[in-house]
Amino acid sequence: MDECRTGMLARSLAGHDKNKIYVITGMEGAYIYLVDGRLRPVGNPKKKKYRHVQVIKREYDIREADDAKIRRILREWNKEEVKQED
Repeated sequence: MDECRTGMLARSLAGHDKNKIYVITGMEGAYIYLVDGRLRPVGNPKKKKYRHVQVIKREYDIREADDAKIRRILREWNKEEVKQED
């Protein structure tokens, strides 16, 4: 779990949100806290077990991030992901 840090991206591997991309905002034991800026705002992160996510080795500075910045980060990552698929 040492390769997981705040500000990295994570893909959900299990649950109703499978394949959804989130930003990691915190860690606590076997759990991590995830936000997407829409359904899961910064003030109400999703608590998910570490083994149920795939960490994406891309780190962003989210020290003073609000929901708009989180959405911008995810939108930027999605654009890069689409370019790589082409």
